[in-house]
Amino acid sequence: MNHIYFTSDHHFGHKNIIEYSNRPFDNIDKMDEELIRRWNSKIQPQDNVYHIGDVGLTTPERMKDILDRLNGNIFLIKGNHEHAALTYRERFTWVKDYHELKVKDPDAPNGSQTIVLLHYAMKVWRSSFRGTWHLYGHSHGSLPNDPNSLSFDVGVDCHNYYPLSYQEVKDIMPKKEWTPPFANRKD
Repeated sequence: MNHIYFTSDHHFGHKNIIEYSNRPFDNIDKMDEELIRRWNSKIQPQDNVYHIGDVGLTTPERMKDILDRLNGNIFLIKGNHEHAALTYRERFTWVKDYHELKVKDPDAPNGSQTIVLLHYAMKVWRSSFRGTWHLYGHSHGSLPNDPNSLSFDVGVDCHNYYPLSYQEVKDIMPKKEWTPPFANRKD
């Protein structure tokens, strides 16, 4: 069975991200190797990975080498740093700016959980008031968590440099204080 994972903001090959995001790596080679190791420790070759932008800032050759080492079927939501990754489009199942993913889940309303994927955080999104989730990146954990919103940053800087499984995301969402705005409405 293939599983679903979410991640963003690896910034493979980006020397300055170590300082900008206070990453615990001595250099980009060590960073890249550890990010690859952590990715592959969770993700199997048949799994689906939704990368929500900023795969890397490096040469196309280095990016290809890194992408070839990563397990899984990778779906790319474009971020603002995709030049190198887009030179190797064939590695991705698809590349989009935005996507609304529907995951079959017997615990979700109507047996399906909708998840809006965009590199940038949004205040509202389609059906946000009905329990649709929003996963984003870009901010490297710099945005305050909004307990009243079913959204959060899935970037590696926020999750010990690992991707998150669908189940991990599902476990986080109920801990939010969100209440549907019309929950107490009487028609």
